[in-house]
Amino acid sequence: MSLVSFRDVSLGFGQRLILRHFSLDVEVGETLVLLGRSGSGKTTALKTVNAMLLPTTGAVLVEDRPTTAWDHIQLRRRIGYVIHDSGLFPHYTVAQNVALVPHLEKWPAADIEARVTSLLQKVGMPVGEFGARYPDELSYGQRQRVGVARALAADPPLLLFDEPFGSLDPVIRLELQRQFIALRQEMSKTSIFVTHDVREALFLGTRIAVLLNGSIEFVGPPREFLQASTPEACAFLSCLQPLEV
Repeated sequence: MSLVSFRDVSLGFGQRLILRHFSLDVEVGETLVLLGRSGSGKTTALKTVNAMLLPTTGAVLVEDRPTTAWDHIQLRRRIGYVIHDSGLFPHYTVAQNVALVPHLEKWPAADIEARVTSLLQKVGMPVGEFGARYPDELSYGQRQRVGVARALAADPPLLLFDEPFGSLDPVIRLELQRQFIALRQEMSKTSIFVTHDVREALFLGTRIAVLLNGSIEFVGPPREFLQASTPEACAFLSCLQPLEV
């Protein structure tokens, strides 16, 4: 069963096409990684899912409804979104940031408090220690953890990740990648994850789609990707080889 479907999507700005006849289904419960170089169209594809961008031609369906048929505010509240700089509101505390969407959805106060407490605990940021802090009092890695908690707060069926760990040092990055996998296993979320890091794609993805010039060159599970022979897949796989000194 597909939660998201890209149906022959093309998207351009002026004479420049960013996505070209892009077709792909995202199945319930999977983590689909969009792997590509800068400018390949992976973030553009991601932004069509929450209607931040609309296709020039074709359609993107979420829960079998075109994004153009959704109320865009309601659509975005059903999608958790984590970006590379966390996107936290600087004038809100950690707890207030995580509570934002449940509050907008008018959850009972006790339910919001319980949800915030539970999620901050899951991402290693216990509310008693961090809940009253502001984003500028946190490290970059801590802000990313709060961003993940906020994305999960209203229990959305779909999560979008736009290179959320790209600026972290390797040790913290690995910690958050492992935490992502643990949360995915516990909460059974469907995710679309954008990265240009082939190791991250192999570690996190249940399927990998390689993008080149706005089109899909390869799509398949990690074990098939490791045997792929398409040019762009091979270019990424070559990054796994040790450097010659």
